[in-house]
Amino acid sequence: MRILVADDDFVNRRFLEKIFEGYGEVNVVDNGMTAVDEAVAAIDGENYYDLICLDIMMTRLDGYKTLEAIRSAEAKYNVSSDNKAKVIMISALDEVTVDSTQVCNDYDAYICKPIIIEKFEKLMSKLGFEK
Repeated sequence: MRILVADDDFVNRRFLEKIFEGYGEVNVVDNGMTAVDEAVAAIDGENYYDLICLDIMMTRLDGYKTLEAIRSAEAKYNVSSDNKAKVIMISALDEVTVDSTQVCNDYDAYICKPIIIEKFEKLMSKLGFEK
């Protein structure tokens, strides 16, 4: 399993990297632009990410715009639904406080910080990912 994590906070990146290590190969980046570059390169090389985890409030490009760019690339490259990445959005904000008319909603799950390991593992199982 290939996982891409994008978060501009070093401590959060390390924490997420440790959580995801049990699930597969983890690539971490510190901003949305780099996440888009990594995802597009993976799509272009047909070495797809199975899961992408995006922090919503990042520098250079926020998580929603990052997701929109990644989904655009998947469409451009005609990525099949089987190969499209599942996406988890992560934020300190509660999902209901986000104006959904202004953002890309094409994600699979939303997690509020702080992340509770037990809830996270249940979510991963629900998404079809096991250690």
